Formats: sequence, structure tokens, C-alpha cells
Amino acid sequence: VEIPAILSNHRTHEILAQKYDIPFYNFPMSSETKADQEVLQLQLLGDLKVDFIVLARYMQILSPAFVANFENKIINIHHSFLPAFAGAKPYHRAFERGVKIIGATSHYVTQDLDEGPIIEQSIAKVSHKDTVDDLKTKGKDIEKMVLSRAISLHLQRRVLVHKNKTIVFE
Repeated sequence: VEIPAILSNHRTHEILAQKYDIPFYNFPMSSETKADQEVLQLQLLGDLKVDFIVLARYMQILSPAFVANFENKIINIHHSFLPAFAGAKPYHRAFERGVKIIGATSHYVTQDLDEGPIIEQSIAKVSHKDTVDDLKTKGKDIEKMVLSRAISLHLQRRVLVHKNKTIVFE
């Protein structure tokens, strides 16, 4: 895969982009600037001829207008075993519920938050001894594996979307 750019709403991973000599673009987001920033992002993505997007640590809800430009071409990693704990702070909510497994889900982005067709998932066992930080640590490893497998499957054209489900050819 060719990575033409990293677009971010914060500068946390700018140094990582520099390390790999990938152009980095920062689009700070607020409720007042989000619509304008998305227009600028779409222009840049068009100029770069981007044909799919990977969301990782983006932590913003994309507008329906943005998503419509990349139907089944935006892959998100969510740090829970969806459909459980959609949205923000899933590890905190999993801890509060006393779950015995945590997971990560990679899915295509739709207009409905964390509701898109699921490409890949994995889990890890946890216990009452684990803290929220323990859940986060275990979850980060799962997230990396799940996201990389989902990207690979997408790039190999081994994912077929039908309605809100996927057929994954292994």
C-alpha cells in the first residue's frame, strides 16, 4: 500500500510521519471549524487521488457528507468488541460492567457511529484483577492486529459488503 499522507486533527503522531517521510497535514477540529476542515480534507484527498482511508486515533465523527465520498472505503478501528461499547471510552465502560473479555473491531465507516459492516475482530480474556489501564494495554495489541488484518483483506479485495454485513474470503 502506498501512504500518500497522514491527515490528523492533532499533532500527536506528526513525528511518526516525519520518521517515515510521509507528508503530514494537521486539520484542528472544533464544532465551529469541522465543516470547513472536512471540505479542505476532501480537497486534499482528491488532489492526492486517495482511494481509501484508514482511521486510527482520529477520534472525530465524520459527517455524512464526508462518508458519502468514500462508501465502504473508510476503515475504522474501534477499541471494543462491537456491538458492545460503541462510542467513547469503551474500556472504562467494560471495566464498570466487569466484562471477562475485551476486544477490538475493524469496520467500514457509515453515517451511523460504530455501526458499519464489520471486517475483522479479536478478543482477549480479562479478569476482576485488571484495571482500566490493564484493559487499555491489552487492547492496544489487539487493535493493531485487527486493523492490520482488515487493511490487508481490503487491499487484497477479499471483503464483499452486502447490506450491513461483510463476506470475508479467507
